[in-house]
Amino acid sequence: MEITTHLAQTLRQLRKQRGWSLDRAAEATGVSKAMLGQIERGESSPTVATLWKIATGFSTAFSGLITPPPQALELPLFARNTIGTDLPDDRLQVRPLFPFDGHLGFELMELTLPPHTEHLSEPHEAGVIEHVTVTRGRMEVKIEGRWHRLDTGEAVRFSADAPHGYRNTGDNPATFHNLIHYPAGTR
Repeated sequence: MEITTHLAQTLRQLRKQRGWSLDRAAEATGVSKAMLGQIERGESSPTVATLWKIATGFSTAFSGLITPPPQALELPLFARNTIGTDLPDDRLQVRPLFPFDGHLGFELMELTLPPHTEHLSEPHEAGVIEHVTVTRGRMEVKIEGRWHRLDTGEAVRFSADAPHGYRNTGDNPATFHNLIHYPAGTR
């Protein structure tokens, strides 16, 4: 299924499950009613920042908006041939390796920052923890208002319920894994 179609169906389903109007959804997410309507109709491909606002407003996992969740705990589960998701802001490529699994409480994504790009993220819900591991290149992570450099093989864990960000000041892409852990019972 195409990402735009999956996103449209998922957003509509989330809204109906809660009994929310587009106005109420806009209020909860900080995304305009018009934009939410376009997304539900499959007429718009939102940026990563917009997807995060939607995920946070609906208290749902980011990866669940762009990939179907597993139906049951599958073991072993191999992350082969996962689809890359180039979102329209061209500042970040997202590839879900393991979409959110309610049994385990986390999602794992591979992200690539092109050279000389920055992605700032608004706070996620209280208790959300991110684990970032650089797999290729060099990047910086903004935590508590300060940028911290990470080289290939280095990692950081931080509370993601405050503003944070990722940037690549180099001339080559930087790729990292981001394991996002959600508090029990929040998804």
